[in-house]
Amino acid sequence: MRRMRALVVDDVIDVAQTVANELDAAGFETEVAGSGTAALDRFASAPADVVVTDLRMKNVDGLDVLRGVKRNDPSVPVLVMTAFGDVDSAVEAMQSGAFHYLTKPFAMDTLLALVERACRERMLSRENAQLRTALHENASARRLLGKSAPMQKLRALIERVAGASSPVLISGETGTGKELVALAIHADSPRAERPFVAVNCAALPEYLLESELFGHAKGAFTGASQSRRGLFVEADGGTIFLDEIGDLPLALQGKLLRVLQSGEVRPVGSEQSRTVDVRCVAATHKDLTELVAQGLFREDLFFRLDVLRVAVPPLRERGEDVLTLCDHFLKKSLAAGTRSILIGFEPEALDLLGACDWPGNVRQLENLIERLVVTASAPLARVGDVKAALGPTREADLITPLVQQRLTLQDLESRYIDGVLRAVDGSRPKAAEILGVDPSTLYRRDKPRR
Repeated sequence: MRRMRALVVDDVIDVAQTVANELDAAGFETEVAGSGTAALDRFASAPADVVVTDLRMKNVDGLDVLRGVKRNDPSVPVLVMTAFGDVDSAVEAMQSGAFHYLTKPFAMDTLLALVERACRERMLSRENAQLRTALHENASARRLLGKSAPMQKLRALIERVAGASSPVLISGETGTGKELVALAIHADSPRAERPFVAVNCAALPEYLLESELFGHAKGAFTGASQSRRGLFVEADGGTIFLDEIGDLPLALQGKLLRVLQSGEVRPVGSEQSRTVDVRCVAATHKDLTELVAQGLFREDLFFRLDVLRVAVPPLRERGEDVLTLCDHFLKKSLAAGTRSILIGFEPEALDLLGACDWPGNVRQLENLIERLVVTASAPLARVGDVKAALGPTREADLITPLVQQRLTLQDLESRYIDGVLRAVDGSRPKAAEILGVDPSTLYRRDKPRR
């Protein structure tokens, strides 16, 4: 991962070098410019991720540097150093787009904290811009892949939920694409142009997760050498996605509840609160009602989160989407540059894929296609290739759902015949061949009964 580049500008070269040394020690790649003219020339040839400039310089001053940088790349944060009492110029700098200003003399810790915050916000802004572009340019990804009835129902629900401001609880098995659903809700919402911030509640230990969510003050604990805003503040105006909310430690559940109730975030070790406007979307593969009954999840937090519920269907209920997903993941893998002879699947291989139970859902299918791209022995993947890539698996349970519907034999027969006819575009001879009956049986079925 490349180091962030910082350009330091001051016509007092010793001052510029001192600041650059501090930033270099903090992990930045730094460059020094001794005048505004030199700074703009260097920025034009080698853009920086952040610029720190003195305000008062001869000929081309800090405001000129600020405006020149912003013309070149509006996303680059510029911090302005100004002498004590030069408030009017500092205000003008802020109005011209400066990220922040520092009044000399200032503590280097303060400068470092501001520079690091500016870089984090720029990275977050760029990531969200890329996300918005991807979501708006690729409608199929934005609206989720698949034409099955469960997916059509899910997309319709997302459209209704997206326009509201209430919390959303997404439920679904592991690998069903709950984060994609959260992204779709955000992308279709009035908050689409604001940040989407995601955190996995099961991925971090409690003490780190608290700091990650709510931020911390400098010195709040060992190693807290700088203040941190936290993800709720970074998501201000947008959406925060709390994945695997069922794994959130009990101690943090109470703090999360207070944030959702009051809209106020208090960093660890701080006595100051900050108000945020954040829509909360949470997801879980666990049964939260069962966790509540076991005393592992707060009931009041559950009711706070469970306002709008979205259930993501497992892949075994979306059998007709398997072909679409296989084609999508194959193209995705090949587009990533993986060398392969694979271009598609034999019909029998697709039949096998469609009959799988997919306990790992869409994620398991994607992983399988990635393996096939590497291991396939022919341009069209064969049944043997798929079986080898699948490993031990189980076929889909087709009977249990029918039993749960309490269908009569007559209803079951009628539904199956209708399904076969739809699959062969209404051809009685083809349907009769599949069903193992004489075509006349199907023609007689169409005659009205007396």
